[in-house]
Amino acid sequence: MKAVSAALIRLTLIALPLATPVKAETNDAAKLRVDAAALFMPIATPVAPQDSVSVQRLELGRRLFFENRVSMDGNISCAFCHLPDKQASDGLPKSIGVFGKENPRNAPSVFNAALNFKQHWRGDRESLEEQAEKALLGPASFGNPDAATAMGKLKAIPAYAAAFKNAFPDEAEPINSKNWGRAIAAYERTLLTPSKFDAFLSGDTAALTSKEQAGLRQFIDLGCVGCHNGAGVGGGSFQKFGVQSDYWKETGVAVPDKGRADVTKNDADLYVFKVAGLRNAAQTAPYFHDGSVADLNKAVRIMAKTQLGETLSDADVAALVAFLGALTGKVPANYAAPDPYPDAQERK
Repeated sequence: MKAVSAALIRLTLIALPLATPVKAETNDAAKLRVDAAALFMPIATPVAPQDSVSVQRLELGRRLFFENRVSMDGNISCAFCHLPDKQASDGLPKSIGVFGKENPRNAPSVFNAALNFKQHWRGDRESLEEQAEKALLGPASFGNPDAATAMGKLKAIPAYAAAFKNAFPDEAEPINSKNWGRAIAAYERTLLTPSKFDAFLSGDTAALTSKEQAGLRQFIDLGCVGCHNGAGVGGGSFQKFGVQSDYWKETGVAVPDKGRADVTKNDADLYVFKVAGLRNAAQTAPYFHDGSVADLNKAVRIMAKTQLGETLSDADVAALVAFLGALTGKVPANYAAPDPYPDAQERK
């Protein structure tokens, strides 16, 4: 009996270590999900509108987003700087607008822009509507001298008369710059890209690999979540770029951008920018407001040093980059140009 009991004890001791790591890993993932759910919010694919006016407005917004005939050179549309193969960014340090003019800052992805609390790097656009409307007059975007010029171009395309009337049926003169902004904003609010991270937040702890989970834990524990939180994993606040050290010394730019200080004329806003939303960040290089860094690994190191005063190991960087990769979603099915309305001279 003693021999049998000793054998059973040995078998039990051998068996226990085989089960324990699996249970611990499961518990770690569940704890990580709980911690993450307190800091982030999942996004879901938008529900298609059912009423006729909303459907018409959404379709009009999609047309206008891809419409280049409103620009002064006939080449620039909203989509010009937001390419589907680059997750609705353009891959350039600074975007190119009308007549080849360079914009002062990098064009962030328009995907998930609806999650931002303000628009533009300096937050000088309060809403998607305002951003779309003012782009009509931007000297390095559409380049129109005034809204009337831009709307005149739309009115010269016959089919837009009915399209605007269907989208804004209560207005006598619906083709105006306000409605341009309203229609495009309605379309942009559908451009959400849920990813496997959202599945993880919603309860599927197996949605993220062990490396992605390690990166998420690092992201939380390092303090990245102090700014990069919420549904957009950022985009919900302003922050100085260079809390711990001057950002331009790390990025290598010769002349630093003053950020919001140029908008507010307040020295307290020097080098302050809207916190970037990190959805699709792995696919939207180059990085930062000036597009000065092309490599995501380097961008992660710079953020850790300038914002947190941390010098990361190669393993830490690899884990964080893996987590950022888990924020990449699918290009929305409706992110495609419709057949353009014919010009007036093509009308039969």
